[in-house]
Amino acid sequence: MTKVQNKPAHGMYHYMKHAWQKPTEEHSDLIRKEMIKWRAGDRITKLGKPTRLDRARVLGYKAKKGILIFRVVIGRGGRAKARPTTKRRSKRFSVMKILRMNYQWVAEQRVQNKYQNLEVLNSYLLGKDGKFAFYEVIAVDPYAPEIKADPQLNWVCKPENRNRALRGLTSAGRKSRGMRKPSRMLKVRPSLRSWNRQGR
Repeated sequence: MTKVQNKPAHGMYHYMKHAWQKPTEEHSDLIRKEMIKWRAGDRITKLGKPTRLDRARVLGYKAKKGILIFRVVIGRGGRAKARPTTKRRSKRFSVMKILRMNYQWVAEQRVQNKYQNLEVLNSYLLGKDGKFAFYEVIAVDPYAPEIKADPQLNWVCKPENRNRALRGLTSAGRKSRGMRKPSRMLKVRPSLRSWNRQGR
């Protein structure tokens, strides 16, 4: 007599996550067509609901007043200074890369700068092509009564949590600042320059 193995029952969000992590050919074609539309649109677009609902819910999104979703288009490639042509010392003619942060943190900062009355909660990647990267940013209105009454989100209303994205306190910001190092490497966490000093 053969034993029948019962497969575990999964919820809707499990299959949504699987569809984004391992997309079928049909799903990939649909995403590419959407990226063509996103490239032609604005660099920051306010959305009615998240495109990746499973990822947004994990990062704190709720379908309630005071929570907004923005899609941000970030140009990929090197971030080099424009090379000056005149009136510089020779050592100031360098065109080295000056951006020391990941694209996701840049997307969060752009939303924070444009909507200064909101607070960036988190963000996630939608996709990327050869020229652009597409992110969705979750923002919260700290003055909304619905947010103040929510025990899971009212911490955003505190004054010490203002401008989180600009101060590098979001998940993407902490990662870009090197704050996810093991505990044995705590002494080199505060700045990127400390990593350069390690090799000297």
